[in-house]
Amino acid sequence: MRVLLDECVARQLKGDFAVFDVRTVQEMGWAGIKNGALIAGAAESGFEAIFTVDRDFGLQYRDALPVAVVVLEVGTTDPVKLRPYLPSVIDALRQVQPGERIRVGA
Repeated sequence: MRVLLDECVARQLKGDFAVFDVRTVQEMGWAGIKNGALIAGAAESGFEAIFTVDRDFGLQYRDALPVAVVVLEVGTTDPVKLRPYLPSVIDALRQVQPGERIRVGA
């Protein structure tokens, strides 16, 4: 599965997702792109899912999502505090279906 890590996810967490083909927004040259355009760009580039800690990510997208979105809702972007939740995020990525938006965390 090709997974895009949103800009608000610390890049140093990329290695925790080694079971997937993962790229960061920064690696793709998409830093600063608004969520709707990011979702469309991810779909056009062959990504199947996006992982973010932005609670509102994908909510403004009026059409059916062209990619799956997994949102970790823990109220922080600190990689040390996020790392304990990553096994649950990986499980969610394994189960999510195209077009779904799944929330993980507290």
